[in-house]
Amino acid sequence: MTDTDPFGRAIRDHFLGERSEPLIDRDGDDTREHGIEEWYFGDHEEGAWRDEWLNGPLLDMGAGAGRDALYYQKRFETVAIEVSEHLVETMRDRGVEDARCADMFALPEHFPRDRFRSAHAIGTQIGLAGSMAGVREFLADLAYVTTPEATAVLDNYAPELEATSDVFAYREDPAPGLAYRVYHEEYEEEVGSTLVFRVFSVDRLREATVGTPWEVAATDYGDVQWRAVLEKHGE
Repeated sequence: MTDTDPFGRAIRDHFLGERSEPLIDRDGDDTREHGIEEWYFGDHEEGAWRDEWLNGPLLDMGAGAGRDALYYQKRFETVAIEVSEHLVETMRDRGVEDARCADMFALPEHFPRDRFRSAHAIGTQIGLAGSMAGVREFLADLAYVTTPEATAVLDNYAPELEATSDVFAYREDPAPGLAYRVYHEEYEEEVGSTLVFRVFSVDRLREATVGTPWEVAATDYGDVQWRAVLEKHGE
């Protein structure tokens, strides 16, 4: 956890019933209130599209307050990771059986080879890889900690969709299939580090899988986002 963690602290305060101010996302003069209750404390959508692709042991990356981990651990072994100690404490208090403080962009430092049968990161966290080279490095690390027949589910905003340009903190990129989102978070008197999300299309994801054991097996689009299933091959 970084020295300042307004995001994690606000979510924990909300869980404890101690939050008196909103968590604010700020992009210059533009702000929005972060939807804590809606985004982190709702129920996992029963029969969600991605569920049929996931099996245990499952690695839940960027698990937030444990919404999905609570659902999946009833079905198979689930390990939930977050970089915020506040969020890890919240997940444990909510009943997540295996919640750990770990960085999804340093997986081999935390887990042995072939540890997981599947993995998912829902919430566009993959964009925090910062670049397509960073995405490719992440996919190689994810391959190390997953079994030869593993699957993974990732999501991101879709720069190829016209509506995505209206997403908060969106930045155009002249390169096809690429964009950015840049903002930081504020809670009470605490200001978080600037978050730079690399936004990329599914075609760019396919390019990033080259040289890794992954291939894109299925995709699903919403209004401004895609979700993709990756499967291992040729390992």
